[in-house]
Amino acid sequence: MPDMSAVMKLLQFTDSTFPVGTFSFSNGLETASFEHIVHDAQTLGEFAEAQALQAAFSDGVAALASYRAALNGNLDGILAADKALMDFKMNDEARQMLSRMGKKLAELAVRLFPESLAGAWLDKIVAGETPGSYPVAQGIAFAAAGISERDLFCSHQYGVVNMVLGAALRCVRVSHYDTQEILFRMSDRISGLYEEVAEMELDDMHAFFPILDILASLHEKGNMRMFMN
Repeated sequence: MPDMSAVMKLLQFTDSTFPVGTFSFSNGLETASFEHIVHDAQTLGEFAEAQALQAAFSDGVAALASYRAALNGNLDGILAADKALMDFKMNDEARQMLSRMGKKLAELAVRLFPESLAGAWLDKIVAGETPGSYPVAQGIAFAAAGISERDLFCSHQYGVVNMVLGAALRCVRVSHYDTQEILFRMSDRISGLYEEVAEMELDDMHAFFPILDILASLHEKGNMRMFMN
């Protein structure tokens, strides 16, 4: 049986109301909708799946690396994961999203886990010595909370997909039924995806989703602004 306290913390950290600012971002969906790339439940499901895979093989790798480093008290390992992930991101809006949410989670983690490495990591963020990405913050917080790395990966994937689906309810012609069906279908592949990502190192990060960078460039110069990215 999983520890009940860990399960409660997992639910807390994964909840859409967790105060790290996920509601401010659409993960590219806003522009995809405006450009009619995503316009119904089918195209939304395809977009959400692509986002989940792209995040798994980049953000997910960094999250697991920072989690393992945090368990070993290895601040240098956390910093290495943070740098590797932000170097991997091509567009400025993705980096902005990860750093803003990451700093918020770091600030909260310091209050929840004062004895963890979150404080030392936040000091590095404030000093401008590390970007402070959200997946790395998740790794630190989940390690401190005693939540397993499998559950960390599950929470990370849920957050990526739910960010897209939550935004879709505001800018795509879909219903709550549609978004819940998409989320339910995607949950079936999480175990196999974790097994693959768990074997990857930071140097193994990869993703090919160039449309995201194109959408980000359009959003930076566009007039439609429902979300920060």
